[in-house]
Amino acid sequence: MTRVSAKQDKDHDLVRLGQSVRAKRLALAMSQEALADSAEIDRSHMGKIERGERNVTILNIVRIARAIGCKPSELLVDAGL
Repeated sequence: MTRVSAKQDKDHDLVRLGQSVRAKRLALAMSQEALADSAEIDRSHMGKIERGERNVTILNIVRIARAIGCKPSELLVDAGL
């Protein structure tokens, strides 16, 4: 059995969180730029969040959730976290 490193687990969690954000954004027919503006996050940083390339702070999770009209916990639950 292959053991998965903590870093790989962490990266997978970030990818799933990003997928959760992207799915909610697309369900609202919102552009990435509009979400970034509403959440007061740089657009390029938002793209990295959605791709799971950034470790997202709780403050940014809250900002994103507010911008898309959901609770932060919804993003985490949808991501399986």
